[in-house]
Amino acid sequence: MATKSEVVLVLGATGQQGGGTARALVKDGWRVRALVRDPASTKARELEAAGVELVRGDMGDRASLDRAVAGAYGVFSIQPASPQVHYGLTDDDEVRFGTSIADAAKAAGVKHFVYTSVLGLRSGTEVGHFESKWRIEEHVRASGLRATIVRPGTFMELLLVPNMGLTPRGFQFFMQPDQSMQFIAGEDIGVLTARVFADPRTYVGTTLELAGDSLTGNALAEKISRATGTSIAYSRFPPEVLAASPMLRKLVKLIDESQAFESADIPALRRLAPGLLTFDAWLERGGAAAIRERFAA
Repeated sequence: MATKSEVVLVLGATGQQGGGTARALVKDGWRVRALVRDPASTKARELEAAGVELVRGDMGDRASLDRAVAGAYGVFSIQPASPQVHYGLTDDDEVRFGTSIADAAKAAGVKHFVYTSVLGLRSGTEVGHFESKWRIEEHVRASGLRATIVRPGTFMELLLVPNMGLTPRGFQFFMQPDQSMQFIAGEDIGVLTARVFADPRTYVGTTLELAGDSLTGNALAEKISRATGTSIAYSRFPPEVLAASPMLRKLVKLIDESQAFESADIPALRRLAPGLLTFDAWLERGGAAAIRERFAA
């Protein structure tokens, strides 16, 4: 059984999931180490100020992964994906990074490896950055690591991303107006992951689907309208947008053909983490203000 004086290595700690996980683990009393490319960056310095040990390294450099994981009890593994175009990475790059850290963790004798994937994942989706995660999941399962796979739903923060369809005049997203999807606040991924690390007897060898709320497109628009004082209506991405993006077309098809995006047991998760944010709570906690800023831009 782990004690919280032991070290958990967090990858992607300057990003949303990794950062939320690092902060939640520190709050719970773990010693947290973060693999960062630039320890002098603003986000890295913020982590250090919060009590996180910084280790310079690169996911593509196995030697730096070996150094970072040495002596760690646990690892939180996340990789950048091809839709994050500013990284300039392919789906094969994601797989290479994800399998490399799993191999490094296995070689170092890590006791609890947590890999973050995507809600309801299965093989054969034909969505590149989903297939890459499935390949990493399969590698982790075959590795012999004492591992947990967590699968977050759609981030509530995704609604703030430019060009995702939210404007003062309307809101376009993946599902049909009366079709529901499960969402999670980014910070709650960290909270739930910290609960997983705290209870390896329950979670090693399991896959845990993560979400905090289930909402239709119409419900999203209604809640955003009420919270921001701006009346918007919802519609699915129009045909011309889908025609221009093969990835969006595949995601929409997957949503229509599968219940994968409704696979988390939210009541059970709320028992595990009673403060798990609903969409209304996320709006109150700053989401509405951020959306208003988007409208003003």
